Amino acid sequence: MSDNNTKVAPKQKVKPKLEKPKLYKVILFNDDYTPREFVILVLKAVFRLSEDTGYRLMLTAHRFGSCVIVVCTKDVAETKAKEATDLAKQAGFPLMFATEPEE
Repeated sequence: MSDNNTKVAPKQKVKPKLEKPKLYKVILFNDDYTPREFVILVLKAVFRLSEDTGYRLMLTAHRFGSCVIVVCTKDVAETKAKEATDLAKQAGFPLMFATEPEE
């Protein structure tokens, strides 16, 4: 015969701890060749910014040399920066966007 002295413990549900993805900044660098209107156009088209916000960010980059446009996940930041830089290259302007980790 068998002994039923075996204890069965209920399974505990373990919730995995998810870390928030690291955020990256998309940075606009000022140059002396790209027209202001084109910079605003790129900011509106790629980053979906309003005319007023685009103007303020463009002016900030113009005055200080660079400006953070948006902070988002790495994949989105790299895609947006590449799309904006490529758009400028197609138009023949040296406008440059870069990404870097947020501190």
